[in-house]
Amino acid sequence: MTDTDRYPGSLLFTPAKIGPVTLRNRTIRSAAFEGMCPGNSPSQMLLDYHESVARGGVGMTTLAYASATRSGVSFDTQLLLRPEVIPDLRRITDAIHFHGAKASIQIGHCGNMSHKSTAGETPVSASGGYNLYSYSPVRALRADELPGLARSFGDAVRMAIDSGMDCVEIHAGHGYLISQFLSPYTNRRRDSYGGSLDRRMRFMRMCMEEVTRAADDKIGILVKTNMRDGFKGGIEIDEALVIARELEQLGADALVLSGGFVSKAPMYVMRGPMPIRSMSHYMHPWWLRWGVRWFGKMMVPTVPYTETYFLDDARLFRKELKLPLVYVGGCSTRSSIEKVLDEEFEFVQMGRALLRRPDFVNRMAAGEETAGCDHVNYCIARMYSREMACHHCVDDIPKPLIRELDRLKRRYPSV
Repeated sequence: MTDTDRYPGSLLFTPAKIGPVTLRNRTIRSAAFEGMCPGNSPSQMLLDYHESVARGGVGMTTLAYASATRSGVSFDTQLLLRPEVIPDLRRITDAIHFHGAKASIQIGHCGNMSHKSTAGETPVSASGGYNLYSYSPVRALRADELPGLARSFGDAVRMAIDSGMDCVEIHAGHGYLISQFLSPYTNRRRDSYGGSLDRRMRFMRMCMEEVTRAADDKIGILVKTNMRDGFKGGIEIDEALVIARELEQLGADALVLSGGFVSKAPMYVMRGPMPIRSMSHYMHPWWLRWGVRWFGKMMVPTVPYTETYFLDDARLFRKELKLPLVYVGGCSTRSSIEKVLDEEFEFVQMGRALLRRPDFVNRMAAGEETAGCDHVNYCIARMYSREMACHHCVDDIPKPLIRELDRLKRRYPSV
């Protein structure tokens, strides 16, 4: 049976546009944190990985989790956008373009998910408090600081253009800074940036104004936005639809529909179990390692994995919006990708599937059905302490961790 026989009328390998940019097919490597930027700078490992995905047939690959300012950095291996890294980013985009793919970079600010040791100051957010995940007090941003932070997003877009990027993805979800202003859970302000949803969207509007001005139709603008925060007291569908419609009016060329909140509902984003022993094994210092070993299951509870786990929510957004929509969440088989495209989503993002098999897109073109990801999330467990890597592709995993992964595979069978 040929590919055409199995998937008649398939759009997967047809070109499509995001703003001024045309992708060769409908696949995008999602902005999954690589942990490959030691000293907050691009590395050869980062280039090699994204080049392998581009060579593997993807339409566009996205460098992840790049901070617009020092105050938004969470990890020593997280990319910080600044003029001196532009030549190294240009090497990466040249390599991606050589293989016919487009290059994008996700721009954001971690807000209260940072730490003084990495951000150089007390973490900031919409409101003050204490973040158990970053083990740090958090300072509420003053209103007079917000225009400067918004301008940093515009500056980051200009650096992306200078680096040869085709698109930017503004991170307005997952409980990072823009999301912290949007969510009533983290925004308890009593000024004009808090209270009603209209006021909570004000900082997002400021950022988007700077982004669209800097882009100047030279680069595609995607925005990652939550459909739900994933817990009671956070954003739900009704508010998320208002936010999405606002982003459409503000000049986004496409929306990436996601959900979850890293400090409150982390596995709502990715689904599946978190291998706690694997996570703690790579952590330093010792007290953090043992703290995660003892309390990790309470902090990171399992949310069962299913294919296309965000699709029911995403359908509601497809009905309401006219701009291109990027589906992300549980697409590691050809049939699930086709299902999403058949429901009139223009693009599909994949993270774990393209970590397991960077050439999965080419493999699908040759007739393969699945990426072979078993969703036990070893890649997630290690990515904040070491580089992101699939356990199928790592040779030096200690035997106790292998036993943990085997146990999780039996308990939570995947595709």
